[in-house]
Amino acid sequence: MATTASTAAHTSLASITLEVADVDVARRFYSAFGVDAYVRLRASEAPSTGFRGFTVALTVSGPATVDGFVAAAVDAGATVLKPAAKSLWGYGGVVQAPDGTIWKIATSAKKDTGPATREIDEVVLLLGVEDVKATKQFYVDRGLTVAKSFGGKYAEFASGASPVKLALYKRRGLAKDLGVPADGAGSHRVVLGGTADTFTDPDGFAWETAA
Repeated sequence: MATTASTAAHTSLASITLEVADVDVARRFYSAFGVDAYVRLRASEAPSTGFRGFTVALTVSGPATVDGFVAAAVDAGATVLKPAAKSLWGYGGVVQAPDGTIWKIATSAKKDTGPATREIDEVVLLLGVEDVKATKQFYVDRGLTVAKSFGGKYAEFASGASPVKLALYKRRGLAKDLGVPADGAGSHRVVLGGTADTFTDPDGFAWETAA
């Protein structure tokens, strides 16, 4: 059973910084994709192979809007990992940016009720973790407030004033949903900015105090 909490988080995700090999190339891509307001970019040559253990999910109003974001990403240089298609829960697709970050664009609507837009209803940073319950408790101990929890499968934290929600999902389940192998090594190539002190979570995701 899902549990909910209405209390605002004492500590929240304030920013997402993607570490990329070429900041200028990445900046042009994310501007064309239409998500540049939600990510920061930092030059880094930190090595990584395979699945980096996270994805950024966009929730939008309808299928036509999903198609529009997927097309914009592909036109800017992204690779399609899962073509946009209908499913039991709605409609969505998965793309991988030139820097390697995986983005999922989805809607719960199976039919359009209006024209396509470039509006994003919700942005969720999904971390793929080995033990959802243990990692959830780790974050609760650091001041985050659980907003939704589905046993050991999924947990979502209250976003507070942040435009991006933080959520946890089983690593292998997340990789399967994205259509990629679960194996990976090296840097996650993402740094989370928050109001807490610098720390690293049990799965190796690094946090730093947001500037």
